[in-house]
Amino acid sequence: MFLHLGSDNMITTDQIIAIINIDEIVNKSIQDIIDIGIVEKKVNQIVPKDKAKSLIITTDRIFLSPISSATLLKRAKQSHEGGNYDTSGKWI
Repeated sequence: MFLHLGSDNMITTDQIIAIINIDEIVNKSIQDIIDIGIVEKKVNQIVPKDKAKSLIITTDRIFLSPISSATLLKRAKQSHEGGNYDTSGKWI
């Protein structure tokens, strides 16, 4: 199943390790992971870091998404239930 992360970026749900609400990231270790990932070019900044609402950690990349972690979780659950999205990422 695929998960739309925003701005035409999609990943398969089996790659996801964690989806984290950016507002709840107060742990310096997480901030360090993001900063190191940016330097090592392993971060897909769908939006700039200060505009991101969620952090998606996958098996090989980190994504900064403008879509909230709650919305991404809802989409992932619906995807597993056999639904589909239109080209704008809205559930149909």
